[in-house]
Amino acid sequence: MKKPMNLQLFAEVLMRAQDSISGATAKCFVTIGADRYNFMNAISLDASFEKSKEEVPILGRISKGNKAVGGKGSGSMEVHYNTSIMRKLMIHYMNTGEDFYFDAQVTNEDPTSAAGRQTVILQDCNLDSSIITQFDADATYLTETLDFTFEKVTMPEEFTILAGML
Repeated sequence: MKKPMNLQLFAEVLMRAQDSISGATAKCFVTIGADRYNFMNAISLDASFEKSKEEVPILGRISKGNKAVGGKGSGSMEVHYNTSIMRKLMIHYMNTGEDFYFDAQVTNEDPTSAAGRQTVILQDCNLDSSIITQFDADATYLTETLDFTFEKVTMPEEFTILAGML
């Protein structure tokens, strides 16, 4: 006779809505040299690391394997067009050839979420481009997008694993 299944093993465990992280509660700080700026004018930031892979032929298989051989960090930040910090540095680069690097620290913390707080620091960021000037007579407000690359990442604080995930 077949043994009955333990249905509790298949009990549905769902994330609580309050454990989602509000995007508006983040904080962003940018450090350039000895100066640290509260980038409260930021609207959004996305940063990712893309691995570079090579195909590897494997004897006895018709399909090839894939091996990571490096990667590249890149990101994009949309900000209100109300500070000259990055523009001034880009103009300095244009006039002198002296490039600049910065660190961006992003902290996500929503007080209603059991996930707690996560802080990620993108190190040695380098801008790809910067708007030098703009206007739009039809715009409610002006924004600009700052695309960048980064070399290193640290995560000094990480989210708590939510109940039911383990």
